[in-house]
Amino acid sequence: MNENIKTQPASRTPRSRQSKQTMELAPNRLQLLFTVVNRKKAEFYADFLQAFEVNMQLTLGARGTASAETLSMLGIPDSEKSVIISVIKEEKAAAALSALDEKFQTIKNGKGIAYTVPMTGTIGVAIYQFLANIPR
Repeated sequence: MNENIKTQPASRTPRSRQSKQTMELAPNRLQLLFTVVNRKKAEFYADFLQAFEVNMQLTLGARGTASAETLSMLGIPDSEKSVIISVIKEEKAAAALSALDEKFQTIKNGKGIAYTVPMTGTIGVAIYQFLANIPR
């Protein structure tokens, strides 16, 4: 037996842990943008958000919980709302929120709220590419 050959001890890190440590992060982080607006303005805002490379949106009907008296004091005509859930790139989110804030202040009966929540994962490369608006 040759005494000059040195053996390397086997790595004690499990194979699955090694692959997670070397895995690359997605180049474009995604966020969910929630926009709550009057139902009559939902289509306008959904179209407006497409300018920020929003590739997927879901619009849900909703109803506000404030009383009619409270709404009239605030100058809000009704409690019929829509919630628009959009998938947006993290780097576009701040610009979209700023533009939405400007629209909320300038459009008649166009008041609303908007906020983002980070997406922590997607299943599959093709789905991620679609949501991040990355051409194949």
